[in-house]
Order: sequence, then structure tokens, then C-alpha cells
Amino acid sequence: MSKNNGKGAKGEFEFPQPAKKQTFSQMIYDPQDGTFFGRTGKNWSQLLLFYTIFYIVLAALFTICMQGLLATISDTEPKWKLHDSLIGTNPGLGFRPLSEQTERGSVIAFDGKKPAESDYWIGLTDDFLREYNHTEGRDMKHCGFGQVLDRTDVCVVNTDLFGGCSKANNYGYKTNQPCIFLKLNKIFGWIPDVYDEGEKSMPDDLKKVINETKKEERQQVWVSCNGHLGKDKEHFQNIRYFPSQGFPSYYYPFLNQPGYLSPLVAVQFNSPPNGQMLDVECRAWAKNIRYSGSARDRQGSVTFQILLD
Repeated sequence: MSKNNGKGAKGEFEFPQPAKKQTFSQMIYDPQDGTFFGRTGKNWSQLLLFYTIFYIVLAALFTICMQGLLATISDTEPKWKLHDSLIGTNPGLGFRPLSEQTERGSVIAFDGKKPAESDYWIGLTDDFLREYNHTEGRDMKHCGFGQVLDRTDVCVVNTDLFGGCSKANNYGYKTNQPCIFLKLNKIFGWIPDVYDEGEKSMPDDLKKVINETKKEERQQVWVSCNGHLGKDKEHFQNIRYFPSQGFPSYYYPFLNQPGYLSPLVAVQFNSPPNGQMLDVECRAWAKNIRYSGSARDRQGSVTFQILLD
């Protein structure tokens, strides 16, 4: 500190004193000042009270916001549906079995004479169909064309009608007649606008199937499988579809019904070529399913490959 009483007066200076050294125990509790970790009991109580009130208010605001958000969300249906949703109104077509080994891609390669190879695909198919084969405790009913159904009804997918693509037949993998299973992706509230007559753009065999089907049974999303490349089309003269060549419309719409299972179409390739990669494209046919065969923006169809060694 300096003292200066006027012009020319002498000044006195005091240098700042170093902080008093404290031991570790004094840092925790200083008996001279009565502090714990540098704060008195009053300071600590004020700080605790402040943060208690702060976090109570914060939790209350969070609860109000969450309740407001949850009030706009349904447990049974999405808020945004069909044209208003990101999914849209065009269901994708998928197939199984699909290997979990990414290096295999969409190729189904096996030799029926080698049990380990065919058993691999049989096991994947078993896993996929497990929930279709075990429907105990589900409220399901056997549906048919022309039957009046409630919106909450869930129709059975009867795996006993898969013929040569049944479990008893090992899905054809033991006899080099492999089966694949097609399914449409679920879109809440989507109802198919079906073709009840053959269209010019359809394959001839599909048009024949539609024309030979009873009028009341034409309410289906039809499917067709053909060679994706021109060289493969000759190998598609001997394929079969089970239980029919389409997804019956009575399975739709999907409304998140408890126990709902997507309908399946089993496709059996009875005479695929040996030692040659078979490129397959399967397509779904409905008036409200857009089709694009582009590799970058494929819609309404799916491609995969079959290779028999």
C-alpha cells in the first residue's frame, strides 16, 4: 500500500503477501474459518437449495414437453401415413432365404449333393418361417375371397399349401429345385388396387393365369419371376408358384393388428441350369405399385441369383 499526502511526498509500498499454505486436512476442513472445501455450511446449504430448485424446474419442463409430444403419438398407428409418410405408398418386394454373410450378397449358391450346402439354405428358410409355423395363442382365422372381414381380423398364412416348397420337401434344396419366398413390405393402411384382367405389359404366362382364375379370386397382387437378363429367360419355362401366383387382397390393409403376418408366395425353380448363374427378377403387379427396374432406384421388384454347382 502507498501513502501520498501531496506533491513531493515520500511513498511507502507493501508487497502482496503470499497465500497462506494449507495442509490437505485444512483444505477439507479449516477450523479457523469454519469451512468445508472452502465454503461455510451456510454457503453449501444455499448452493444445494439452488441446484435442487433448478433441477426440479428442469425435470418439470422436460416432463411437460414429453407429455405434450406423447399426446400426439398413437400406440397403434403412425401419425404420418401413406402419402404423408417417408415410406410412401409403394411397397417394396423382398425375398427369403437371404444369407447373413454379406459377402454372399443375393446369391443362392449350393450343390444338392453336398448336405452341408443345402442344409445351410434349409436352416435359413426354417428360421424365416418359424413364426409362420408357430402361431399358437394368436387370434387368427382362415380367410377366403368374398368373405366379409373386420378391420381387426388377422388371416392365417397356411404353410401346408406350399406344395413342393414345404418343409417336408426340404424346400427343394435336396433335389436341386430350390424355392424362394416372396413378400411385400408392410405399409400401414395400404390397400392394393389389383388387376382383374391381364395387361399388355405382363408376361404371357401371367396373363394366362389371370384369365384362367375365377373372377372372385382375381383380387390378388400378382407376381411374376423371369430372367433379369435376356440370356436367362429361356430357363423360366418350368417354375411354380404356391399357394397361388399372388398375394390375396384379404390380407390387406395392414393396420398393426396383433399377430399379423405378411402373406407369402413360394416360387420353385424346377430346372435351373447347372454351373451357370441364373439372374432372376421377380415383380409385383398392382395398379398402385410403381415399377422401376433401375439398379439404382429399383421399385416394385427384387433381383437375386441362383447358382447350382
